[in-house]
Amino acid sequence: MNKQIFVNLPVKDLDKSKAFFSALGYSFNPQFSNDSGACMVIAEGSIYAMLLTEPFFKTFIDKPIVQAKEATEVLVCLSCESRDEVDDLVARAVAAGGRTPRAAQDHGFMYAHAFEDLDGHIWELVWMAPQA
Repeated sequence: MNKQIFVNLPVKDLDKSKAFFSALGYSFNPQFSNDSGACMVIAEGSIYAMLLTEPFFKTFIDKPIVQAKEATEVLVCLSCESRDEVDDLVARAVAAGGRTPRAAQDHGFMYAHAFEDLDGHIWELVWMAPQA
């Protein structure tokens, strides 16, 4: 079995978060979703984000939840197939209510941009030139 990653993120409103990420083109696995959490498929078979309501998320920790709109604990970075995919995802995120924390960065061999989701979690998107 290949390794998989499940990034668990607390969300204030599960339905709004699902609508936000659906607008970016992501789907959800109903087998691992309920009223307390939703399994967002980023890359079938390998990368998932578990969007968990804050009360449910708290059952896994004994510390306070970081309020991502006020402080950043983690940057979720996803590779993209092209510069256009980076720009498209950021544009969709902004159209769905997200925001960009900074301008795009073009390093020639690497192109990066980012968006914040509705809860303030930062999603970095990166395209790397194949020859790099």
